[in-house]
Amino acid sequence: MLGLELVVVLCATVLVCQVAGDRLRIAPPVLLLAAGALLGFVPALREVHLPPEAMLLLFLPALLYWESLTTSLRGIRQDLRGIMLMSTALVILTAWAVAAVAHALGLPWGPAWVLGAAVAPTDATTVGVLARMLPRRSITLLRAESLINDGTALVVYGLAVGITVGEEHFSVPHVGWLFLLAYVGGAAAGAVTAWLGIQLRRRLDDPLLGNVVTIGTPFTAFLLAEEIEASGVLAVVVAGLIMSQVGPRLLGAATRRQGQAFWSLSTFLLNASLFVLVGLEAQSAVRDLTSDDLTHALITVGVVSVVLVAVRFTFQFAAVYLIRLLDRRPQQRLRRMSHRARVVGGVTGFRGAVSLAVALSVPETLDSGAPFPDRDVIVFVTSGVIMLTLVVQGLLLPRVVRWARLPHDASAEEERSLAETTAAEEALKALPEVAAGLGTAPEVAEWTRHEYETHLRVVRADDDADDAVVLRHKEDYTALSLALLARKRATVVRLRDENHIDDTVLRQVQAYLDIEEVRLSGAELSD
Repeated sequence: MLGLELVVVLCATVLVCQVAGDRLRIAPPVLLLAAGALLGFVPALREVHLPPEAMLLLFLPALLYWESLTTSLRGIRQDLRGIMLMSTALVILTAWAVAAVAHALGLPWGPAWVLGAAVAPTDATTVGVLARMLPRRSITLLRAESLINDGTALVVYGLAVGITVGEEHFSVPHVGWLFLLAYVGGAAAGAVTAWLGIQLRRRLDDPLLGNVVTIGTPFTAFLLAEEIEASGVLAVVVAGLIMSQVGPRLLGAATRRQGQAFWSLSTFLLNASLFVLVGLEAQSAVRDLTSDDLTHALITVGVVSVVLVAVRFTFQFAAVYLIRLLDRRPQQRLRRMSHRARVVGGVTGFRGAVSLAVALSVPETLDSGAPFPDRDVIVFVTSGVIMLTLVVQGLLLPRVVRWARLPHDASAEEERSLAETTAAEEALKALPEVAAGLGTAPEVAEWTRHEYETHLRVVRADDDADDAVVLRHKEDYTALSLALLARKRATVVRLRDENHIDDTVLRQVQAYLDIEEVRLSGAELSD
């Protein structure tokens, strides 16, 4: 019964926190974390624990796949060098710095390195939720970094745990092989999975079956990579990036609309639930510590959080000066970011799902049967660092962005205008040939030509008087059409209520009306 109660509690908590966050102008993840910690006091929920398998096999593949599908491959290619530095060198440096500090505070080296690996990577889904106010290039950099750095952190974690339990040894060739296997094997697993998905999608016309393939893709990629001991995270990311390039040519409109609706809702629920569960897990970890251990762990949470921010800031500025010293090409100068933008990037080092998954994956016992040293401390400190970075940096980020006065990024609007204008021009140019090939009546072809010319005038509109009239007429047309659609919808519902039509007919007509409403209002453009 607890599972059903947990589902109801999670749905209610997500709903309340999202509404409250919008009204109070507080990032919903902050409220979700606090709500999760408070729910830990409810006796019925004290037994709730998040199995690491659920995190690694349910949450991460789905969330990372959607982030990969919706990120910019062009942006990644343009800033690949910086992204790779942040997702490899910075992760290793951060893990080392945290391990050194944790060891100085009393943790043995093995558990200290495990803790360092757990909190070193930033989280893609958290960045996606909290950093939406940033320019497009900054968001792409942050998301790409957090998509790739998980693989580095998991290699460091596996090595640290293996050495602690006596299953691994440290040597440069061995560590190099582990990193090579993680990256090359993970990328290969992702590419193979994407290829198989493409072959299946080409043979399936049913949108439902096509989306079943899409849903299974990230989990297949993760599983295949894990079977060869490579990075499942990197496999999911590579599969998602490949599908983001192939999908527009491969998928039909019905499949794409259905898939987008599914992924938007499911990843929203998974992500929001994850924040609540992190709060619950942190509250649970407190109960497993003595008062002295708790005091020491709280100090460790504060110190480690400061170290994470300090290392990130230092690395960002040191790396950029090193790159500027070594690479003086003109195109490199054009890609430079301001120091204020880098300060914003330093504040956005949020921790989340991967960190918690790593901490919960720490084995409870060694091969000898003895407990894994300081496991409870690792789980508590990791949960505390996640909460502290989300709360403090999440609340601080809007103020830092306003201070940074980042230039307005109009490139997306400009590129969208280019796409709409060029597409309409090409279609208008091809209209006579296409109409002749289809045997379209001249009256219909002329009607279509008039619609396309009107659309072109709208997308080309500027501030002169003629274009202002076109825009006003377009707004009036949209408002009138939406009002008439509402009347049509009410009429269809009345016919159903009066038993003139069946529910199935109502749903069919309503689906058509909904598509028309979305087209007119542009409701999906903000998704």
